[in-house]
Amino acid sequence: MKATRLSFLLAGLLLTGAAHALPPHTPVPGGIAVVDLGPAGTGKPSARWHGQALAVIGDNGRWHALLGIPLDTLPAPLEIVVADADGTRRLSIPVGIKNYPEQRLRIANQRLVEPGPADLARIAQEKAHTDRIKQRFSDAEPDTTFARPADGRLSSRFGLRRVFNGQPRNPHSGLDFAAPAGASVQVPAPGVVIDTGDYFFSGRTVFVDHGQGLLSAYMHLSDIAVRPGQRLERGAKIGAVGASGRATGPHLHWTVILNGTPVDPELFLDRP
Repeated sequence: MKATRLSFLLAGLLLTGAAHALPPHTPVPGGIAVVDLGPAGTGKPSARWHGQALAVIGDNGRWHALLGIPLDTLPAPLEIVVADADGTRRLSIPVGIKNYPEQRLRIANQRLVEPGPADLARIAQEKAHTDRIKQRFSDAEPDTTFARPADGRLSSRFGLRRVFNGQPRNPHSGLDFAAPAGASVQVPAPGVVIDTGDYFFSGRTVFVDHGQGLLSAYMHLSDIAVRPGQRLERGAKIGAVGASGRATGPHLHWTVILNGTPVDPELFLDRP
């Protein structure tokens, strides 16, 4: 066996021996399609959806692509493009149906429900900024087993169809932890802080890059304890629970983003 071939095999064995627990295959709106790309011994393939790079992770001797599926996706197949040593191929991923429940909330500050012209200009600017953040893709292989970022019960699940003061708004894009103001918020997996800010809707917010398009965001904080560019190990303190931005009371809103789209954070939690 040639030395180059042997090095490929050894690299594959080392990579797939890592302690990754892939998220469950949940090909529904807001879920994650875990796509088997083949054996991991012949070099790492790449995968793209609509031109956007996907995370490709080695697990149990095989490569897997992770595709985050937007909440507004219709129940029809999605197609990804895979490139490897054998060339380029297309894979079709069927998408099923998932119905999310409705949640009705009252917001005392009507401005947060019906923003004025100056607020709308700020919101548009902030959205353009965060949309750029969501497209970030770094080469580091992410740890896809997340710890809980805060203590407390889960008060609002991902995907809820939300109605504020009787007016329908965007679905809930994260997972809420009911916790008292000032409670500690920790990063659930290693990553790099890529943005901090005080936004109209999400209040004091921290974005963390875990690698290959897997990002996380922590919102409504009362205090931020990190800075952009800072490398974090699992469990490092990010900040403290608060009620900044559009919030009905102190809690942590936690969003997980994969290939530019928010997905259900619970898919990364509580796996053996």
